[in-house]
Amino acid sequence: MTVTIKSPEEIAKMRIAGRLAAEVLDYITPFIKPGITTEEIDRLCHDYMTDIQQTIPAPLNYAPPGYQPYPKSICTSVNHVVCHGVPGAKKLKSGDIINIDITVIKDDYHGDTSRMFYVGQPSIQARRLCEITFECMWLGIQAVKPGAFLGDIGHAIQDCAERHGFSVVREFCGHGIGIKFHEEPQVLHYGQPGTGLRLEPGMTFTIEPMINAGKSDIRQLADGWTIVTKDHSLSAQWEHTVLVSATGYDVMTVSATTPLPPQPTV
Repeated sequence: MTVTIKSPEEIAKMRIAGRLAAEVLDYITPFIKPGITTEEIDRLCHDYMTDIQQTIPAPLNYAPPGYQPYPKSICTSVNHVVCHGVPGAKKLKSGDIINIDITVIKDDYHGDTSRMFYVGQPSIQARRLCEITFECMWLGIQAVKPGAFLGDIGHAIQDCAERHGFSVVREFCGHGIGIKFHEEPQVLHYGQPGTGLRLEPGMTFTIEPMINAGKSDIRQLADGWTIVTKDHSLSAQWEHTVLVSATGYDVMTVSATTPLPPQPTV
């Protein structure tokens, strides 16, 4: 496994890309209302990235080995969609939850982040799932420091999710990021403390747990991209791009209205 250690110059570029990705989520927030389609959300985000920010939407035509090119500029995962939901004509309705996943390229470097949004008033279970998933992500982030291990991150996330009766999707994980959209290392959202890669300053990767209200089993839809829960239970995801700093962690996907870390639950 070759993990790229970023230089100060590279880190500076990644901060810019990360902030810009977060600002797309700031921009789209007021539009997330009943009646809008995910296709309209995609168009709004695409135009904001390309026309206002002068960034490149990284997902558009992205084609890792074994995949058809991704047809849209963002991912929109609604309710039981775990990840990689392809924007389309279906309208959002009150009570839905939606993850919007943004990755931009600026000056060759990627910024990658996602947030959950409520459409109207969510159910108690949906709100709790989104809140606990947010807490899971932050517990994973807070485990990051030089000398810690990737397994420490996964364990913190898994422990929080399972303690609250939820399950962790295992087939998808966080990833190194920089000039490439997906680099080493793979950042699992489950694991044992003290196992896996030892973290060093200058590493950059995403932490993006996918947490299901029901069982962890998933399946892929016929479009070749959209992943859903097998039992049709709700799924939630939050994502930040993180730098291992000299003393701990630094979240790189931060903007004016990025949600602050949660207060710990009992």
